[in-house]
Amino acid sequence: MTVTAAMVKDLREKTGAGMMDCKKALAETNGDMEAAIDWLRAKGIAKADKKSGRTAAEGLIGIASAGNTAVVVEINSETDFVARNDAFQDLVRGVANVALGTEGTVEAVAKATYPATGKSVEDTIKDAIATIGENMTLRRAALLKVEDGVVATYIHNAAGDGIGKLGVLVALKSTGDKEALNAIGRQVAMHVAATNPLAVRPSEIDPAVAERERNVFIEQSRASGKPDNIIEKMVDGRMRKFFEEVALLSQAFVMNPDQTVEAAIKEAEKTVGAPIEVAGIARLLLGEGVQKEESDFAAEVAAAAKG
Repeated sequence: MTVTAAMVKDLREKTGAGMMDCKKALAETNGDMEAAIDWLRAKGIAKADKKSGRTAAEGLIGIASAGNTAVVVEINSETDFVARNDAFQDLVRGVANVALGTEGTVEAVAKATYPATGKSVEDTIKDAIATIGENMTLRRAALLKVEDGVVATYIHNAAGDGIGKLGVLVALKSTGDKEALNAIGRQVAMHVAATNPLAVRPSEIDPAVAERERNVFIEQSRASGKPDNIIEKMVDGRMRKFFEEVALLSQAFVMNPDQTVEAAIKEAEKTVGAPIEVAGIARLLLGEGVQKEESDFAAEVAAAAKG
């Protein structure tokens, strides 16, 4: 029997499953709609995809490292209760370890094979949704690597080994002592966790972000009523201050606010025994930027009471 687009659309509406899954289900069942629904349910696809519209803003950050490479991933769940589930925590650790062998993008990690299941990470998460009963998403991933040096890691609010609510990577290039290098790297990672710098250096800050700040400063300065040439100097001064505050190396070091991060790293070179270059940073805070759905429990109860 020929599977038509209308049949696929109908099955999608009934189950919430993806288009290709619906097409395959109909092909496997000779176009029998009810049998196709059962086929999807048996595969766990319909059950998982029905939950895909629910907001997943809880979950865990996972970190894994090997040699001169480290990766940080964010896997979201709907509730913190699931985030405390051993199976979910193992999944996050497992995905982080798989991510080490990829280029570190979400797409690459999702397509990579998860050893414990022999399936892709994407399909393994889908199976976990069907088993655990909550929507889950692999939302973000970042990988840092250096040829010679270390990628230091830090987990804040750790929920277990390599998992927590906030994860940071700091890549340091150096030919010096790796143990000493990792020690200063971890301190810098803790600093990044606390201050959330936009970039390592002012030159690496997104030009669009800098332009927005400049426009805000211009409007604020115009309110002073001063001439344009004075306003320009005022804005330039405020932009210099802005870059100092949001670029990692020029920030006051949280471990010693009397010196900048750059000065602290320079000082650490004596212990490390070689120059140190900050090659990159990555910081993932759980749920950052996710619009959580807020529910009015009292209103829900009242609505239910009205029948």
